[in-house]
Amino acid sequence: MRVKFRQLLCLLVTTTIVAGCAGIANESPKRIALFNGKDFSGWDGPSEWWTVEDGALTAESTAERPCQRTNYIVWTGGQPSDFEFECDFKISAAGNSGIHIRSERRPNHDMFGYQADMTGDGKLIGFIYHHKRGLVAERGSKVSINKEGERKATPMDEGTDFLKHYKSGNWNHYRIVCVGDSITLFLNGVKMCDIVDLDPSTKKEHGYIGLQMHRGDPMKVQFKNLYLTPIKPIHPASTPES
Repeated sequence: MRVKFRQLLCLLVTTTIVAGCAGIANESPKRIALFNGKDFSGWDGPSEWWTVEDGALTAESTAERPCQRTNYIVWTGGQPSDFEFECDFKISAAGNSGIHIRSERRPNHDMFGYQADMTGDGKLIGFIYHHKRGLVAERGSKVSINKEGERKATPMDEGTDFLKHYKSGNWNHYRIVCVGDSITLFLNGVKMCDIVDLDPSTKKEHGYIGLQMHRGDPMKVQFKNLYLTPIKPIHPASTPES
């Protein structure tokens, strides 16, 4: 009886530990709200171009007040590594903007790195861009870049009209998933493109998230409901160059 009791006790302890560990392993990553809908808390950008309007981070240029230098408003909470980012955006017909991820901060509110692109006319909706490479992945494509920087693109589903999922002049939803060497972009729940980048000159393990105000023709772009779900720990923010 004593042996059986000890065996039962060991089994009970082991089961409790395993169940506890399983509970920890199954915990969902915490979803972080990046914008409070009221002010620039947690964000840094040129106040002459960025405002909060109708609960959204907003940038607008006009014929009387043109934007002559592209600039960004940056989330200052750290440099995400592996994560899911999502937000709603609305952009005017002549607008050009984007969402920077794993990017570097540069002087004069500039950034360098990968960007989920967007234009109001839809031409660049669902594209992934990089300052060094230009347009890396077009809508409906899978792209791989090897260690030597050689790019190969293949269609995800030939003949599919991916652009039909874009709602011109209305709110749309972008979701960006960064895991390891891969970046995947979704529009309104539909996969637009993905890349795998093994080139050390362009891929980054972590970096900043930023929203773009593009120079050029009069435009307006708005972002709201910005959320980050870290998959790996967020690297600390660094002091940007002035």
